Amino acid sequence: MHEDIKAAVAADSARVRSELESMVRIPSVSAPTFDATEVRRSADHVAELLTASGYDGVRLLELDGAHPAVYGEKRGPEGAPTVLLYAHHDVQPPGPSSIWDTDPFEPVERDGRLYGRGTADDKCGIAIHLSTLRVLGDDLPVTIKVFIEGEEEIGSEHLVDFLDAYAETLAADAIVIADGGNWRVGTPGLATTLRGLVDCKVTVRTLEAGVHSGSFGGIYPDANMALVRLLASLHNDDGTIAVQGLLSEDADPLDLTIDEVDAQMQPVDGLQQIGQGSLTGRTWRQPAISILAIDSVPIDLAINQLVPEASAKVSMRIPPGQDATAAAAALEQHLVTAAPWGCEVTVTDGAAGDAFELDTEGAAYDAYRTGMETAFATPAVEFGVGGSIPFVAAFSERYPQASILIVGASDPMSRYHGPNESVEIADVEKMIVSQVIALKELA
Repeated sequence: MHEDIKAAVAADSARVRSELESMVRIPSVSAPTFDATEVRRSADHVAELLTASGYDGVRLLELDGAHPAVYGEKRGPEGAPTVLLYAHHDVQPPGPSSIWDTDPFEPVERDGRLYGRGTADDKCGIAIHLSTLRVLGDDLPVTIKVFIEGEEEIGSEHLVDFLDAYAETLAADAIVIADGGNWRVGTPGLATTLRGLVDCKVTVRTLEAGVHSGSFGGIYPDANMALVRLLASLHNDDGTIAVQGLLSEDADPLDLTIDEVDAQMQPVDGLQQIGQGSLTGRTWRQPAISILAIDSVPIDLAINQLVPEASAKVSMRIPPGQDATAAAAALEQHLVTAAPWGCEVTVTDGAAGDAFELDTEGAAYDAYRTGMETAFATPAVEFGVGGSIPFVAAFSERYPQASILIVGASDPMSRYHGPNESVEIADVEKMIVSQVIALKELA
């Protein structure tokens, strides 16, 4: 059963590989300090690929001040469901080339995986949507709309505006977000929950200006001392979150082990775990606070001076059910209240996005479960996601009757957002088979 679909996907695999590699070679980093023309070049290239794959009405969707998105569609039978296929063509900055084994924007295959920035997050999602239409051909079971965003890696800051400006264009009965991943290599996954995100910049000031560390050291603290103590107050001794008033629950541990997590995270020898509860609970249903950056005097510019001011970016993931506004207020209250030695603390709000719990019932989920089990020869694992996709709530608010699914070809070894990002090539092909079968089932 479905052998014809598997054969068609296999016959298309060389083209899928070529298209994915061509997209990876464009450094479409959407962060503000990078070349915006590369993101536009990426959008133009994706539009060309969509057109060549048979999508109609392909065009760039534009808004003032926003990186371009790409849209295309293919009409199915009258009265058939409409499915919106989402992915994004922008990528994270690669970081220093020295931390990569190969050029981040020159795709390389090793041991069945394709390496390069964007291979997993999320240009493989685009490749899946391109091949899906080619395999289905002109005999479409559903109407397909495809929306390829260009700002996901900077928080989808204009996505709400896109949804407002193109509300009817993007309307659908099911929205399939190909920015998720599998439970592990060869085992498909369906996301059930997403953590939310709030972050802020906290600035500590102890002196009006720097003074000689020898003449005055020991009377008042420097800003670095105060900042370090303030940041340390965010966690209890066991690593649990010390900020009061946040929701926290445990989760089904499934079959995840610390050995598997260690293979993915690669902790230094002797590093102790933090927090309490199951591994899944700590990453799906509990808050987590990370210190993403610290601004102070660089070591190579340091002089014998008491530093008067220092700042840090604090990021907090929040679990489903936790209101983002309330979480941001609790974080700010903690930082201000915990100010050590009477130092001056200023908190500047940053991003805020609510967590989301998906409704995994209905025809679309049944169809994708069938497709995944057929393609991978094992049932999909339904699991929570520790990361955040704030725009899922925006889709849900504007299209409340639509089913929203989060799928993808990446896996826990893909190292997206880090060096040596990669995707399992065989799993990309299996996800195409899954999606083709799912769309036929949905009809």
